Amino acid sequence: MTQFYGTGAALVTPFKVDKSVDYEALVRLVNFQIDNDIDYLVVMGTTGEPATLTNVEKQKVIKTVIETNNGQLPLVIGIGGNNTQAVINEIEETDLSAFDAILSVSPYYNKPTQEGIYQHFKAIAAISPKPIIIYNVPSRTGVSMTPKTILRLASDCSNIIGVKEASGDMDQAFMLLQNKPEGFLVLSGDDMVALPMVLMGGAGVITVIGQGIPGDFSKMIKLALEGKSKEASKLHFKIMNSIYYIFEEGNPAGIKALLKKRSICECTVRLPLVEASAELQEKISNFIDNY
Repeated sequence: MTQFYGTGAALVTPFKVDKSVDYEALVRLVNFQIDNDIDYLVVMGTTGEPATLTNVEKQKVIKTVIETNNGQLPLVIGIGGNNTQAVINEIEETDLSAFDAILSVSPYYNKPTQEGIYQHFKAIAAISPKPIIIYNVPSRTGVSMTPKTILRLASDCSNIIGVKEASGDMDQAFMLLQNKPEGFLVLSGDDMVALPMVLMGGAGVITVIGQGIPGDFSKMIKLALEGKSKEASKLHFKIMNSIYYIFEEGNPAGIKALLKKRSICECTVRLPLVEASAELQEKISNFIDNY
């Protein structure tokens, strides 16, 4: 699955000031990724605010991304949830012909055991016509997948091809990298630790900041994959403060503020999220001015 080595951009869903979906801005965003060496695109991830999109809006966002991309980059679609049967139904009812993989978050809110998480993904893998990247993000789900569970899924389900690892626990990340099967992708789900994870054997990152600073971020990951740690580190330190800023008041408020500064889209989000404060927007604006 070499198409998922490198940098995948977890796309926002742009909104106009009136909070309607801004499809023209979405076209600009996708083209910005293509023109600046992003390796693949992720739609309907958490950063895309799918929880507050209607089904009609979701379908139009997906269609817009597919048509704009026009086969240029691999595409990953987020399909996950805390009702296993509902996730299965959605996979079976979705036209996946344009997509290369599914990104599926571990069940949230229910707080299943490790066995429950294993059985959830095993059931999804059994019906999925596409490869699956599982997503471990305990800050959002309430439960962390352990390395044992992730490696068990990697061993038992041939179409579970990788994990987006965002536990914030570097010990866990290194344990996965040390013990993963050949070819299993360990992808950083945390922009700040993407570089060390790749240098230790990770396949890349699914990034938020990368869609706002795609050229340098993608170059940093490529250098890391080549083992060029000094050159990659220079880019990391150049980008680093922007990563702090975009997560200071939550995602995707911060990245949308940065994208507004770059004339891609407005910084509008939908409730219960609120847009970045004036103070944060000023910090991000100054960062880009001096970048």
